[in-house]
Amino acid sequence: MSSSVAERLARKTAKRPTSKQVRLKLVYVDFWSAVKVSFLAGLAIAIIGIVATFLLWTVLTQTGVFKQVAELFSSIGGQSSSGLLDAVGLGNVMSFSIIVGILDLIVVTALGAVIALLYNLSVKITGGLLVGFTNN
Repeated sequence: MSSSVAERLARKTAKRPTSKQVRLKLVYVDFWSAVKVSFLAGLAIAIIGIVATFLLWTVLTQTGVFKQVAELFSSIGGQSSSGLLDAVGLGNVMSFSIIVGILDLIVVTALGAVIALLYNLSVKITGGLLVGFTNN
């Protein structure tokens, strides 16, 4: 008898558990949720851009690249290069970076809203996006 019980247990453990598959259709994207998510994505991109600009400016200043470029322009043009060094000062560079970050935030948020509206309109024609899930 013990061999038959062992055989039954071996058969039970040899079976793979059946996985349940679910198919869902995405037929609506909430407009305000899409706006919120795209706003957060735009904010993250803007912050990354501002920090990257600051780090790049710091590296270029510490390595003396700006001074070398200013000397190159003064040797070519024969004029003083203080205008170039003033133009690439930290204040000007960070102001430009912040303005670009704000514009990026506005554009990414607007694109997220437009994409959500276009998807909701296209669902009426196509029927939505079919997505399959499993519990493996």
